[in-house]
Amino acid sequence: MLTQLEERYGWDELADRIRIRCFANNPSLKSCLNFLRKTPWARNKVEILYKETFC
Repeated sequence: MLTQLEERYGWDELADRIRIRCFANNPSLKSCLNFLRKTPWARNKVEILYKETFC
């Protein structure tokens, strides 16, 4: 899910759409996944963006 969003929008656009620091400061797939696994509110925002984009 995150890979598809990153390919579509890029990290800068994701950081603009969802205010999550891991998207704005040295983003990497690994660091963002670690953060999203631990943070339900952020994971929910990413899931909503994914549904709006691809469904």
